[in-house]
Amino acid sequence: MAKVLYTAEATVRGGRAEGHGRTTDGALEVDLRLPTEMGGQGGGTNPEQLFAVGYAACFEGALGVAGRRLKAETDDAVIDSKVTLTPNGSGGFTLGVSLDVSLPSVTDAAQASEIVAAAHEVCPYSNATRGNIEVALTANGQPVG
Repeated sequence: MAKVLYTAEATVRGGRAEGHGRTTDGALEVDLRLPTEMGGQGGGTNPEQLFAVGYAACFEGALGVAGRRLKAETDDAVIDSKVTLTPNGSGGFTLGVSLDVSLPSVTDAAQASEIVAAAHEVCPYSNATRGNIEVALTANGQPVG
């Protein structure tokens, strides 16, 4: 069995419509609200927003790993993430993700694409979602993969 490097712990009460979430260390505390686009009152965050931030932050770390392996500068990377929630036709829902990665220090389009593709292999969120949800990637405005 692999050695666990870190465990995040959180508690949510009240669900996504009128809930509250908090990590056990108190570093993150959020009011959960259904977005107005889904008929809610808004005024809080929702799981899709949290997933978008979490995936982008995780992917940025993976870019650092990929950049070091490929001897490229990625410290100035910016990631715009979008998470969509779509009915699946069977009474449930499907997530979709797009990560638009900007690598200002990498001017070669092929190298930028290679770095983003390599990061996608390293990132724990990418590994967790691979084969389960659609993930679209761009590097400096160009599609990856």
